[in-house]
Amino acid sequence: MDWIQALILGIVQGLTEYLPVSSSGHLTILSNFFAIDGADNLEFTVAVHVATVLSTLVILWKEIDWILMGLFKFKMNDETKYALNILVSMIPVGIVGLFFKDKVEEAFGAGLLIVGVMLLVTSILLIFSYYAKPRIKEHISLWDAFVIGVAQACAVLPGLSRSGSTIATGLMLGDKKEKLAQFSFLMVIPPILGEALLDVLKAVKGEESFGGSVDLFPLAIGFVAAFLSGCFACKLMINLVKKGKLVYFGIYCAIIGIAVLTYQLTR
Repeated sequence: MDWIQALILGIVQGLTEYLPVSSSGHLTILSNFFAIDGADNLEFTVAVHVATVLSTLVILWKEIDWILMGLFKFKMNDETKYALNILVSMIPVGIVGLFFKDKVEEAFGAGLLIVGVMLLVTSILLIFSYYAKPRIKEHISLWDAFVIGVAQACAVLPGLSRSGSTIATGLMLGDKKEKLAQFSFLMVIPPILGEALLDVLKAVKGEESFGGSVDLFPLAIGFVAAFLSGCFACKLMINLVKKGKLVYFGIYCAIIGIAVLTYQLTR
């Protein structure tokens, strides 16, 4: 992988991790259409995932600090309830990640057909959430956190946007737009770090190999690109959710999904 490919992949990873258009789907499309491969490289994958987590920490540090300060008061306050919601949301993705992720990847792979279908599913979720008018709730409940967590677990399928599915699910449940995007981005921090840790453990056990196929310079370029684009996309997405503009991403996913399916079925 050269530094230009690393730059492109880093930017795509950072943007699509937060924008509701599926990072895995777009990386698959890049690999197939533009011969930019590297999404499956373990070193690079771990690096850009850590970079996107750091971008979340930077943009949402005020909220993270609020949660941590509240937790250390050791009482059932709003901060503790928020942290419990995050923990509950992790249960579904934790189960899928530990026991079913490899099986799902073996069954569905990361081909263009499944990516196209899941992009259409993402589109339907985003458009439906735009027109749904549920009763608005003041706070995200434990049940809502669990259901949003199930949506996140389903996003293991390539092409199904994690941020799109979680935010759309929360909107349909009636959770406030102002709080939902922040919750969606905070709840993904543990799973991303957990996935990176599992990848490293696989390498340690010899199940996968770092291989040293990516030089330090391209790796650093990809990391910085993912971090900076992640910061931009995270802040942008929070504002877009507040304004209720997700329907446009639904239209985009529909166009890309149809284009990918048309290409795959007619070639």
